[in-house]
Amino acid sequence: MTKPDIASLRVYNQHLNHDKFKKPEDVVGYMCAMQAQEYTHAKWAIGLRMLSPADKMVEKAITTGTILRTHVLRPTWHFVLPQDIRWMLSLTAPRINAGNAAMYKKQEVTDAIFNKSFDVFTKALQGGKQLTRTEIAAALNQANIATDDFRLTILLMKAELEQLICSGARQGKQFTYALLDERAPVTPAISRDEAVTRLVLRYFKSHGPATVNDFVHWSGLTVADAKTGIEINKTLLSNITIGGVMYWMGADRDFGAAKKSGAYLLPVYDELIIAYKNRDAMIPAGFRDKMGAITFFPTIMVNNQVVGNWSRNMGKKNIDIELKPFNKLNKAQNQSIESAIQRFKKFNGIG
Repeated sequence: MTKPDIASLRVYNQHLNHDKFKKPEDVVGYMCAMQAQEYTHAKWAIGLRMLSPADKMVEKAITTGTILRTHVLRPTWHFVLPQDIRWMLSLTAPRINAGNAAMYKKQEVTDAIFNKSFDVFTKALQGGKQLTRTEIAAALNQANIATDDFRLTILLMKAELEQLICSGARQGKQFTYALLDERAPVTPAISRDEAVTRLVLRYFKSHGPATVNDFVHWSGLTVADAKTGIEINKTLLSNITIGGVMYWMGADRDFGAAKKSGAYLLPVYDELIIAYKNRDAMIPAGFRDKMGAITFFPTIMVNNQVVGNWSRNMGKKNIDIELKPFNKLNKAQNQSIESAIQRFKKFNGIG
């Protein structure tokens, strides 16, 4: 087995080219968490894994709270399900807070200020209210809590990590916050070991083949956590070794089922790229000097290999797609990419 075979299995296990999901929440539930700070791109990441995707369908799931958006891994924005958000935050928040400690100190945000801000959030949002950042900042300022510089972001993130607030429905193009208790059911608490076991299993089943270091990169947890979770899940996982590196995946996966054909317009920070510390399996050797462009910009993938970047100019009645291949594309590649372009346009209600 070669590294391109690893890429084929990842595409297969992430359901990009087979057995696609019917509902947005089914995608997020299977993937466990999906990076989502670039909002419109993150919606398309869900759409790529759906049978008949539509932006309006994904937006509705987020509006109604079927999918939530919060800081939960590393930390950055992720889509998660309401039934997963509490146990995941209980697992990851302590490490995120420890990593943020210097930032809290630099911005002079003390525990007393945090607690006071939490009271403001609770009072302002209770009763099903959903407020924008501007409205929340006004409520904090009225309580004599400064929100200049980076402080508002810190206060909001800390409240997310403490399971007080999460995403609400958008107001126009503005994001809102709501009380978590009013958006997600209270679920039974589980032990840390059980949470690690759950996260490890779901990551390797949906993202595998992947390494221990890939999991650590994706989750923000430790190597020890990864090894503990693998050991507990050893009957549910299988492994392969390539070039002295061990890769883990679900034990029930069919190695012969992965397909190598097809093209995808991957959004920026798609899980197929961002969820791995080492991305060489998806990137031909000649393009690895372009890692920055691949990591931080939307990418074109053909036959499970990255071949360039792309961008889009969104109009009301049309979408202009600009392809930026790293090398000249052949006729078959262009035809495959054209199908991917049409799928993206259809997702956005055009064509």
